[in-house]
Amino acid sequence: MKPSPLKLLFVGDVMLGRLVNEVLKGKPPAYPWGDTLSLLRDTDVRICNLECVLSDWGTPWSATPKVFHFRSDAKNVQTLTTAHIDAVSLANNHVLDFEYEGLFHMMNTLQEAGIHYAGAGVTLREASAPAIWSVNGKTIGLLAFTDNEPAWSATDEQPGVWYVPIELHEKRAEQLFEVVRRTKEDVDILVVSAHWGPNWGYVPPVEHLPFARALIDAGADAIFGHSGHVIRGIEIYKDKPILYCAGDFIDDYAVDEIERNDRSCVFVVETDGAAISRLFLYPSVIQQ
Repeated sequence: MKPSPLKLLFVGDVMLGRLVNEVLKGKPPAYPWGDTLSLLRDTDVRICNLECVLSDWGTPWSATPKVFHFRSDAKNVQTLTTAHIDAVSLANNHVLDFEYEGLFHMMNTLQEAGIHYAGAGVTLREASAPAIWSVNGKTIGLLAFTDNEPAWSATDEQPGVWYVPIELHEKRAEQLFEVVRRTKEDVDILVVSAHWGPNWGYVPPVEHLPFARALIDAGADAIFGHSGHVIRGIEIYKDKPILYCAGDFIDDYAVDEIERNDRSCVFVVETDGAAISRLFLYPSVIQQ
């Protein structure tokens, strides 16, 4: 019998802090998703980059200079669960905005809500560990890394993010590729999330192309990139999708009239067994 197709959905940065947090004090948890909610609920796997701290604890990060600190009330984890979000990337430049206390509270909040996460942890071992779960008889894996905020790099003794420079032969990059190879042995579909590159610009940085392809060569089935605020193009490499940057999906940011960071897509990848068969893009606009 031919296996049923599996639909994996990706949306870019989900930032529930600042004005979004204020709105959620008077609106239902589903409100920020607008009319995309039915699309999210109609897929099998839903993954986003959580671009804020979900916590009621912690004080703003002050060890190194930082302009923006994004935090949303812990109760707003319901905004994720109401959309049936399965997993989030925590490897980004806002996960420690409210120090380690905020990170630990957020990880506990996500665990209690049944949401998987990858990319941050109490140690490097934990930050570089995959999130693995099963859906419709298929095992899904998520790895998440970032080239942002090197000061937040997790170590054997320090909590933080899985920091990896985008340099093919750098030691930490080689360790990433090895983790991808090992993880692929245990899962049917492996997604690698990359919070990488500078803000703005529709063209992927030149170093991202060989790096993303190397991740697929190592065993990744899909590359889920984000961080740049705008969509940076898609490549199909060896029949596998590379989303170089998925753009912003929920936030309160000022809109650049040229770059139009309020415009993005819901990305849906359909599998045929363990192979990627189709990719759908559903345009979206942030309305405030």
